Amino acid sequence: MKRRKNRTIGIFAGLVLCITAGIVWYWLTAHTKQPADTAEAERKALEETAAENTPQEESIADNPAEKESPEDAEEIPASGPSEAAPDIPPKEPEPTPEELLTEQVEAVLADMTREEKVLQLFMITPEALTGHGTVTEAKEKTQEAILSYPVGGLVYFAKNLKEPEQVRTMLGNTLRYYEEAGSPVPFLGVDEEGGKVARIGGQPAFDVERIPDMRTVGDQTDAREAERIGRVIGSYLSELGFNVDFAPCADVLTEPENQVIGRRSFGTDPKLVAELALAEVKGLEESGVFAVLKHYPGHGATKSDSHDGYAYTDKGLEELMEAELVPFERGVQEGVHFIMAAHISVPSITGDPVPCTLSPYMITDVLRGRYGYDGIVVTDAMNMGAIRQQYGSAKAAVLALQAGVDLILMPSDFVSAYEGVLAALDAGDLSEERIDESVRRILRVKLTSLPGSAAEEG
Repeated sequence: MKRRKNRTIGIFAGLVLCITAGIVWYWLTAHTKQPADTAEAERKALEETAAENTPQEESIADNPAEKESPEDAEEIPASGPSEAAPDIPPKEPEPTPEELLTEQVEAVLADMTREEKVLQLFMITPEALTGHGTVTEAKEKTQEAILSYPVGGLVYFAKNLKEPEQVRTMLGNTLRYYEEAGSPVPFLGVDEEGGKVARIGGQPAFDVERIPDMRTVGDQTDAREAERIGRVIGSYLSELGFNVDFAPCADVLTEPENQVIGRRSFGTDPKLVAELALAEVKGLEESGVFAVLKHYPGHGATKSDSHDGYAYTDKGLEELMEAELVPFERGVQEGVHFIMAAHISVPSITGDPVPCTLSPYMITDVLRGRYGYDGIVVTDAMNMGAIRQQYGSAKAAVLALQAGVDLILMPSDFVSAYEGVLAALDAGDLSEERIDESVRRILRVKLTSLPGSAAEEG
């Protein structure tokens, strides 16, 4: 019995030991696998979340950033520059034509002496330049004169113009002398309106189309014909070597007793005169010749001729704005390069007999200020009676520049006028800033290439 009891106890103890060992094994196994199972579960959860936040059509193969190796990713970041990225400045925009022109003007201006600037303000005859009787050619004397006085331009009359080859040679040599002197290209101008004012067209030797007076053109009320006339005149002037035509007349003929304009005007209707004058300007400039709109503020309103002496209109500013000033306002809007100021007085406006050419109010306040004109204002010929009888050449030149004029045409005594402007600068009656203002306007036009010009054809 005792032996059976001991045997039973032994079996029971064995069973307890086995059960205990199993429990210990299970506990150890469970706790050893748990971290791995948990990590695997967390990894799968993260992958499922990423898949939900990624568009289904995008795959790793479509995403260049995911193809890159870690080294590539460091060299080329996915977003934003790194400290190692090169500092590339933004590309500067190309300068506009206007900005290029301004740079050219300032470069030329900066290289000019005070004397050279003042000389740019004068446009004179070849006789005034050389001291010779009647100039029909340009040779050594012209070359020497240009070296001493490289004026802004020269104006020619019928006596200077004999036949086509003579004119081409004379103007070609003159242009070459300016180039050799290192001076800005000169204005080479002529009065070629048509009708009775035709320095070229009035001479059979040139064999060009005879243009009728502008009143005949105005009676047709055809802007296309006015433009065609401008193109015809511009073409033969350009071919001869001219680059400026003192035309067209933009005068509205409002005074029946007018002596100076007459049939040179397109007519009595301000709007029609404006339309036809600007059409002719277009034709001239498309042929390579700068047009000059004249005679501001309107010589058609006077009875007298400023060639002979004092000429005036008693109209007020509002009256002029309703008629005589209409073509000039339109010209400013269209961007004309030149406006010629007349030697007519407007005492009802200015309160004095001073000609408009010398009037700060009419040039600076009205034309520049009220109408916003920033092109070249050129005087009518300063040897005309309205100026010559009342003012010396030096005083008239200074007064014109003080008024806001840019280009002084044909003073009675060029050297006196030139020296008078220099003396006014020395005395402080004119500032160099004022001179620079006009020279800038002149250079801007000289550096502008018209469609039919030699520079454009280049």
